Amino acid sequence: MNEGATGTMGGPLSRAQGLPDTLSDVPPEEAAVSLRTAAPHEITWGLVSTVKAAPPKVLDFAAWHLEMGAHRLWLYLDDPEDPVFEVLKAHPRIRPTLCDRRHWKRLGRRPEKHQPRQTLNATQAYGKADVDWLAHIDVDEFLIAPRPMALLLAALPDSCHAARIRPIEALAPGADTPEGTVRFKACALDRSTRLAQSAEIYPTFGRWLNGGFLSHVAGKLFARPGLPGAEFRIHNLKTPEGDNPGQQDVRQVELAHFHAPNLDAWRAAYRFRLEQGSYRAELKPARARDKGGLSLHELFTLIEAEEGEDGLQRFFAEVGQDSPELRGKLAAHGLLRELSLPLDRLREKHFPGALTGNDAAKQA
Repeated sequence: MNEGATGTMGGPLSRAQGLPDTLSDVPPEEAAVSLRTAAPHEITWGLVSTVKAAPPKVLDFAAWHLEMGAHRLWLYLDDPEDPVFEVLKAHPRIRPTLCDRRHWKRLGRRPEKHQPRQTLNATQAYGKADVDWLAHIDVDEFLIAPRPMALLLAALPDSCHAARIRPIEALAPGADTPEGTVRFKACALDRSTRLAQSAEIYPTFGRWLNGGFLSHVAGKLFARPGLPGAEFRIHNLKTPEGDNPGQQDVRQVELAHFHAPNLDAWRAAYRFRLEQGSYRAELKPARARDKGGLSLHELFTLIEAEEGEDGLQRFFAEVGQDSPELRGKLAAHGLLRELSLPLDRLREKHFPGALTGNDAAKQA
């Protein structure tokens, strides 16, 4: 579920530095055809997401993953009066649910916090999913795949019931960022390497960050539906036999996360995240406290107390914004990604005229 941040999207038609076997040299139209026809028909996959975002952002998310070949999208609208419901309902591959009083009565209760609401919704979708693989991701996260997802998932052994996709995090556009391009930072899989690189790349604030990320580094899962008693959480599949049975990383795929696509979006979501979301007080620091670690909640509280708004902007400029200096450091460690995003074209392709003359368009 989006914590108030909005963004654009990335995917198989994008330019992606550092991803093997990309389609970067293939014209977008030909790439789209290859993605739809090269996948084995017997493997199907889908997504579940609890969403609360402006209708254009929801349609961006849906259009991108439909283009990638998703067989089904289960979209739970956290706002029971969300105007995008009718648009989604009209699409044959989308199963939207309004999270109204009747919905929560069926599930037993409506949790106050959004994280358990996500878990309940994803677990319901997992229990009824008519696909071979189901991913649980957020509306500001977009799968980036160099080849059809069905081919990549088909290569996993039968013993694998959990396929993990690692994230990359969007950088806000800088003064020299080309129009239509989004640059991303990745992070090392090994924790000690990740912490060392974070301190090196982000000299002022990096020692308190996990790989320089403002959000999760754990990534998200594709899970095989059908395990009895499974609970599909935000980052893990809980089962009576243990967590994430047979887990494997799908290294060729990355999850483009628009956690902070620009300063205004980051500031708009900041207070909510500090109180209830990914910066909340109960989350642990990236580095042990006896080694000087601070949680993001503690770090941001300290910055605000000492420097106020200027301090938060200084933090974002170093950690969250594209710049030649940051790109050079990221590239030196193989952690720079660059995507070109045909957002408007795909939204219009899959939902033609959906927002024309609609009040929802004003919410973009």
